[in-house]
Amino acid sequence: MPSRPYKTWVETSARALRANVSALRGAAAMGISAGVKQPLLMAVVKANAYGHGLTETVRAFSGAPAGQQPDWFGVDSLREAEEVRRAGSKKPVLIMGYVPMADVSRAVKAGFSLTVYDVEHVEAAARAGTKAKPAKLHLKLETGTSRQGVMDAHLPEFAALLKVAAKSGKAVFEGLSTHYANIEDTTDPIYAMSQLARFEDARALLAGHGAVPLISHTAASAAAILYAQTHFTMVRSGIAFYGMWPSKETRVSAQAHGRGLTLTPALTWKSIVAQVKDIEAGTPVSYGLTERVTRKSRVAVIPTGYWDGYDRGWSSIGRVLIRGKRAKVLGRVCMNMFVVDVTDIPGVQPEDEVVLLGSQGDDTVTAEELGAAIGTINYEVVTRINPTLPRVLIK
Repeated sequence: MPSRPYKTWVETSARALRANVSALRGAAAMGISAGVKQPLLMAVVKANAYGHGLTETVRAFSGAPAGQQPDWFGVDSLREAEEVRRAGSKKPVLIMGYVPMADVSRAVKAGFSLTVYDVEHVEAAARAGTKAKPAKLHLKLETGTSRQGVMDAHLPEFAALLKVAAKSGKAVFEGLSTHYANIEDTTDPIYAMSQLARFEDARALLAGHGAVPLISHTAASAAAILYAQTHFTMVRSGIAFYGMWPSKETRVSAQAHGRGLTLTPALTWKSIVAQVKDIEAGTPVSYGLTERVTRKSRVAVIPTGYWDGYDRGWSSIGRVLIRGKRAKVLGRVCMNMFVVDVTDIPGVQPEDEVVLLGSQGDDTVTAEELGAAIGTINYEVVTRINPTLPRVLIK
């Protein structure tokens, strides 16, 4: 019987992450025209690095060649920004989410860049800044997503605020950004291009008032792959950075645009077999007696459940890999375990490795497959893997 250190864990491939950085840099380079610099690449590591483990993901780039490293990291919160630093990275970090007013000063003093879109945060950040360590502000524009962002009517006011803050030496207008609302879910870029036009108009208006950012960034993964005109001086990649396509539509559009991009999934979610036993035909499995085996069956108990992030929606329909073969989930997924049918997989024994998401042998269970089975997206499948589970960085 093999000895396993955990009963369920996530493996994150440093090699895959580095390969995806190279691939994304290549995709961005395809849109570069004469005299235009290659855009910077931000790796978005919010939400525990999309389930991959924030610390492990950042450490994956330690000692990597420059072309295989991101230039920035993007996070949602101050806590995540501080975790990037504890992981050993000195790269610039942009906090893209909301920072409570009580934490603004701490974020500024730590040297993190802040996304701002209200007067109070600009003023608080400027008060916390010093000439030696000015507040680094990224103004976010509302161009059609109806989430964070400054409305067009308020741009002159923000231009004046940023100019005053910059003149004091206690703040710098480091970045200008927006986010696209409908660029992944369609092959028609018309709405995204209307947002891009609004961004361009707002950037020109701010410049006309003397407020010019050092960096402009609008492109997340889909835009970074498909539309060079959205790149400006930096692109932000989340899902593609981890080797997953933002959507089927993005992949189709990339093929139509002749973008030969190869993305390498970086995450494998594993468990082990806890018990193997034989049950008779007609025997019910798990809570509610929702499924009974139709033949004499050999079943395996897997010590992973919905607490760990293995969704209850995969009850009776999920598939895992054991000894390179697919095993169907039987009955309901429980809080800390579920049962699979191993009747047709010879030799299964306790502590055999089980792949919940990823590859084993010649087969792969993808995040896209798991998401489609329960009506959601690959993003949600990986980010909902319990953050307390061990993450193991694989070179």
